[in-house]
Amino acid sequence: MYEEKNTTVATQKRKSGALGLALAFTLALGAFFSGLQLGHLDTDSTQTAGLFSLFASDPAVTADADLTEFWKVWELLDAKFAITSTSSVPLTKEQKIEGAIDGLVRAYGDSYTSYFPPVEAAVFDEDISGNFSGVGMEVGIRENIITIISPLPGTPAEKAGLAAGDVIVTINGTSTENMGVDQAVRLIRGEEGTTVTFSIFRKGATAVKEYVVTRAKIEIPTVKTEKRGSTFIITLYSFNAMAEVKMQAALREYVKSGSIKLVLDMRGNPGGYLQGAVAISSYFLPTGKIILRESFGGNTPEQVYRSSGRTLKQFAPQEMVVLIDGGSASAAEILAGALAQHDYAVLIGQTSFGKGSVQELVPLPSGAALKVTIARWLTPDGTSISKSGVTPDYLVTRTPEERIAGVDPQLDAAIAYLEKGTIPVASTTTATTTSAR
Repeated sequence: MYEEKNTTVATQKRKSGALGLALAFTLALGAFFSGLQLGHLDTDSTQTAGLFSLFASDPAVTADADLTEFWKVWELLDAKFAITSTSSVPLTKEQKIEGAIDGLVRAYGDSYTSYFPPVEAAVFDEDISGNFSGVGMEVGIRENIITIISPLPGTPAEKAGLAAGDVIVTINGTSTENMGVDQAVRLIRGEEGTTVTFSIFRKGATAVKEYVVTRAKIEIPTVKTEKRGSTFIITLYSFNAMAEVKMQAALREYVKSGSIKLVLDMRGNPGGYLQGAVAISSYFLPTGKIILRESFGGNTPEQVYRSSGRTLKQFAPQEMVVLIDGGSASAAEILAGALAQHDYAVLIGQTSFGKGSVQELVPLPSGAALKVTIARWLTPDGTSISKSGVTPDYLVTRTPEERIAGVDPQLDAAIAYLEKGTIPVASTTTATTTSAR
């Protein structure tokens, strides 16, 4: 389901499919980042694809780069490095090049820009397809700290009591200080049945708490539907490759139900394919309405994504609520922001994660891949999603304890808004009731 119209590298910015994955679907889900766009690298099919050839220098690329010192260090390491107990096998040329490329990528200081050697690139492909073993949570960077964006429902992470907003201090004893998302993912992933230990700091806590989680096969859900009273509820868990198709089926169920009130629950939704967010927005917004803006910075014109107007027409909900929380990221933030700014839906819950950068996945000839931040996402009115996230119209909190106990004041608030015109607003001490707008 990739369009031949998206991005590749900066100069081919509109080829291939767009992932809103944004984020790092660590689930130890290796990375569903907010805004991943799949690129491709045009190569001769007869090319041998050796990594070493990448340093065989294209004159146009290296004309301004003096690699003398790089090669001097290479030679010094070859001549002087002593094999030790921590490094008992000499590195191959390919491994040295991979390390050099990884260092170059890290020099950019962007936690969402990563280099995947061939084996890790294959694992990443597996992750995006939804087939992997892990703990079932998404992680991202917040204020330069590895933070849990959201545990998926029914996964080991959720069952262990991990919650959105938890700060991961260590993974199996390794400090996460200055750690990138992909490195954290590599530590979290592992074989089914093995365990991973997290040291967690939770807002409001006075001490770090340790959690031991057993890895399992993770199946990423896409959509769930139900009806409560006269309100139809669609839970959209991710914008994976099947999201649009599954959403079509859910909307058909909604139409058949005869309901005119809809709750779209995107709490804990880490994003996914960009085209999924645009397509789903088009079921609600009239033709031409702006869904998002993609800003590339510099003198590059922004790209504007608009609704194709494949609306529900007479079957459109007369009243709609979108549920968001700190685990809603990327494509979920785009959809929520678009529906709210066009006054199509009311947002209830908590401020979203704030993952508004776009990553492009570029396959390399060797089988490796580069995931590089190429743009920023903006809401229809030009507001950046990054850091500040999307703010709900009505703030209603849900504690980890309520989640584990199956208590859901946010969904209750959404139903109360649609059914009764009132909404309970949660606070740290009491819950009051205010008139809905």
